[in-house]
Amino acid sequence: MTFTITQEHSFPDPPGRVFETLTNPNQLSRWFAEHVEVTPLVGGSYRFWGRHTLGTPSRAEATQSVTQYQPEDSIGFTWMLSGVPTEVNLRVRPTGSTGARLIVEHRVDGDLGVPRQKEMIDDHWRLATSNLAAYLAGGDGLHLPDFTERHPIITHTVRIDAPPSVVFRAMLEPERIARWLGGTDVVVEPYVGGRYELRWQYKIDGRDVIGGPRKILQLVTDELLVLDWPDWRGDEKVPDQRISFELLPNGLGGTALTFTHSGFQRVTDMGDYGVGWLAFLDQLRKEVMT
Repeated sequence: MTFTITQEHSFPDPPGRVFETLTNPNQLSRWFAEHVEVTPLVGGSYRFWGRHTLGTPSRAEATQSVTQYQPEDSIGFTWMLSGVPTEVNLRVRPTGSTGARLIVEHRVDGDLGVPRQKEMIDDHWRLATSNLAAYLAGGDGLHLPDFTERHPIITHTVRIDAPPSVVFRAMLEPERIARWLGGTDVVVEPYVGGRYELRWQYKIDGRDVIGGPRKILQLVTDELLVLDWPDWRGDEKVPDQRISFELLPNGLGGTALTFTHSGFQRVTDMGDYGVGWLAFLDQLRKEVMT
């Protein structure tokens, strides 16, 4: 089995700044891997290993090497995954007057021996580049994955300067949900088993997908809202995940909101949800405060 995953990601930072994060070991260890060694020249090392790396390789198993290198432009490296040779190419291009675009290409030349192989590699780079974005932005939301975890979760706690009753209403009123969480023709039936639909519409590999939650699993007024979360690619064979919003008064007239996304089958399934949910929660905070 041979396939190539290609992604593009935009950043407000200049190309030189972005390229530095791809080649500086100290910076790579902040957003990409637990341990990193880089010799930036063709034939040099691009070694990374530890619990933040897919497959949790040891130092001895980290044999990645540079296959191409152009300063402030591109770097490529080999990466042996599950005994299968793969190659990654990272290219940085300018966008606009100050921004940068990162193009990720990951070619796999063999069977990785796991279900949904293409999705795993695709999600891995969504997870990695979302951490890169968080690192470049100052670290807020940065969440290095731990590939030793059997039941990975995403959790964020945010403070909102409004009481739980006010926050909870913004989580149940369709017009307000559409503003902070998005969606078209949002439907909410505020009881356990009731519908909670955002009706996100997009295409995956040419297929029409309606994404987002479908129903309310738990509801305690002003305290707790739990929703199902089907596979975002629309794969019915992937077990549903769940998202929860727990609200507690913070003693200052505001709310401590703890958000949890759980039910991932493997660490890579977290993709770019970590940074994405932090952005949605910030939109919820703004919605409540307007």
